[in-house]
Amino acid sequence: MTLLARSTFRRGRLLRGQAIAVLLAGALGACQVAPPEVNALTLEDLTRVRSVGTARVSPDGRYIAYVLYRAPQPFRDADGGHFAELHVVDQSGRSRPYVTGDVHVHHVAWTPDGKGIAYLAKRGDDKHSALYVIPIDGGESRRVLTHETSIRAFAFSGDGKEVAFIASGKRSKEVKKLRKKGFKAQVYEEGLREVKLFIGKPDPESRKHSAREITLPGVPSALGFSPSGRKLVVALAPTPLIDDHYMQRRLHVIDADTGKVLGKLDNPGKLGHSRISPDGEHLAVISAADLNDPQAGRLMVGKLSGGKLRDLLPGFAGHVHALAWRDKRTLVYVAYKGVQTVVGQIAVDGSGNKTLIGSGAQVMRSVSLSRDGKRAALVADSPAHPREVFSVDVSAGAAQPKRLTNSNPWLAKEKLAKQEAVTYKARDGLEIGGVLVYPLATPIDARGRAKPVPKAVAKAPLIVSVHGGPESHVANGWVTSYGRPGQVAAARGYAVLYPNYRGSTGRGVAYSKKDQADYAGKEFDDVVDGVKHLVAKGLVDVKRVGITGGSYGGFAAAWGATKLSEHFAASVMFVGISDHISKAGTTDIPNEMHLVHARRWPWDHWDWFRERSPIYHVKKARTPILIVAGKDDTRVHPSQSMELFRYLKLLKKVPVRLVLYPGEGHGNRRAAARYDYSLRLMRWMDHYLAPGAKRDAKPPPHELDYPLRAQIDKAKLRDKAKAAKVEVEPAKASKASKTAKPKAAKPARAAKKKQPAGK
Repeated sequence: MTLLARSTFRRGRLLRGQAIAVLLAGALGACQVAPPEVNALTLEDLTRVRSVGTARVSPDGRYIAYVLYRAPQPFRDADGGHFAELHVVDQSGRSRPYVTGDVHVHHVAWTPDGKGIAYLAKRGDDKHSALYVIPIDGGESRRVLTHETSIRAFAFSGDGKEVAFIASGKRSKEVKKLRKKGFKAQVYEEGLREVKLFIGKPDPESRKHSAREITLPGVPSALGFSPSGRKLVVALAPTPLIDDHYMQRRLHVIDADTGKVLGKLDNPGKLGHSRISPDGEHLAVISAADLNDPQAGRLMVGKLSGGKLRDLLPGFAGHVHALAWRDKRTLVYVAYKGVQTVVGQIAVDGSGNKTLIGSGAQVMRSVSLSRDGKRAALVADSPAHPREVFSVDVSAGAAQPKRLTNSNPWLAKEKLAKQEAVTYKARDGLEIGGVLVYPLATPIDARGRAKPVPKAVAKAPLIVSVHGGPESHVANGWVTSYGRPGQVAAARGYAVLYPNYRGSTGRGVAYSKKDQADYAGKEFDDVVDGVKHLVAKGLVDVKRVGITGGSYGGFAAAWGATKLSEHFAASVMFVGISDHISKAGTTDIPNEMHLVHARRWPWDHWDWFRERSPIYHVKKARTPILIVAGKDDTRVHPSQSMELFRYLKLLKKVPVRLVLYPGEGHGNRRAAARYDYSLRLMRWMDHYLAPGAKRDAKPPPHELDYPLRAQIDKAKLRDKAKAAKVEVEPAKASKASKTAKPKAAKPARAAKKKQPAGK
């Protein structure tokens, strides 16, 4: 049985009134844990959530250009991935659309003179992504640079007269002819398309631009011009393979005129963002501490001439993820510390480290500084809203960021459940952190704390949502999406736990390495210990616990349904791992898995890889499991899902279902697939975690009802009826005024409408 929710549309927008759970008896026979509360978040709401991506402050600090992501709405729009629009907000919070509609704007940057916003997009008759510039004071976007293939990334010289850019090589005419004849054989990991670096001159008057190629000893993926414009910093990998991109990218300083390598800055492991100082003397880099460090999170600085990088925050128990130069001697950085973030400042010599913005209600994701280093633009989210644009004057000392955008005003009418950071002790004494979302009905005291649950009150079902990576973590911000149940599950009466098990980031290098060479060992015991912690608190019903996650989190969901089956009554595995032996031979990141996770090879430790695989423990499985995968996943091949499904299906001991999404890879990109997956995830949990549900009960039907379709159809009918009424009313008025003396017709005047900037 599926949940049918009735919703109302007002003024052409989806606004929900009373949500009603309809339980149908008979063959469909499933049930929801609890009816959603009035004005609580639903899966249908998630299809219209908008979120800010990149935000760049203008050189003078007056404006912030930002990218706004919005998804096409299933049943209303053509299916596809998120659209990315360009908007600009000033320091008073007045936001204007510049490039909107069904567009895919990316790599947003201000022109060096601060008069325009540059971006990449494929527009109009473009065959490939081109470089555009739109004036800040209004007017049309102008295409200033094109190439025979799509431009992937770009950087302006200091005077704005040149642009360095990265683009793929073009297929030869002979290859194109053969492909048209059907000769499309792929030689695996050979014959890959080249990626090259070029330098051209931006020219809005030309329709055909020329550029000179810079020959490099590797494959470029990121670049930046020195202030003088005569040096380029380029990240190079030995091949275009994603494995080399992850593990082998190193920074090179290139002469922009000759292409000669002037120096190297040998980052010791994975590479994050890098920025050149305003005087062109130093390069700041976010890098891994060593080759076995799972995540780039160390703030390092080196001379632009090349040489060794210095860690400015040695022993820092967190992970730096964004940086900007305030002046030639000072850096501003954003770092995760546990489930919170801080904005700090430090001198290039490592002295004077201080906190500018401490842990607060917002989780800050990026930083951009004005030319004078005073005004900062931040992208941040919180338990109450997805990512938005914030601004702060960092020259004023300790100050709280001011929110400038509100991309989802309808969220203000929604009831959101209590969410908080949690800590608990693992069985070996290690402190584990995470985020907990309480059931929406949980009583809250005057201080905003969840009240103890009376013994007479029924304990809540729990969904454990395990993050992937494992070199990532969940911060105490917006934690609800198509694959993370969060507030949607809380509205249905669930508690939701996001554990940052050992191996997660946000707590320094040592903590992020604690799971290495221990697949599914103490790391997943940490997950079970989190469940036991909530059971001991009296919040959770130990018999009604579900587990879900994607990628490495999908591995956890499979492990929870097999080896740790006694702890979980339902499992949903998304693009997850089931067999580490075959995984090592089918993934596109085998070296990354070896260097920062397994730390050993299958041929040397065959039994270990086999015993740490869920398929080895299928005979212990008693947990109903929904297995979901993208058919085109190269990171975790869909055969991982197929193997586990077939083993469990042959044993006939546990309910199991496999769902494959054609055209999707390591995570669903398209709006319809995302909505479909979120419905299946929650229906599986509702079915097996309902009061009195049995683990061996037949799965819910494989077909889905899509509540959003009914809502969209009603809205279309309502809009059609409203339009028809508007057309009929003037006709009635004309009939009633037949005797009125007709007035002389006036000549029509063309209306002049002032177009908003960017239209």
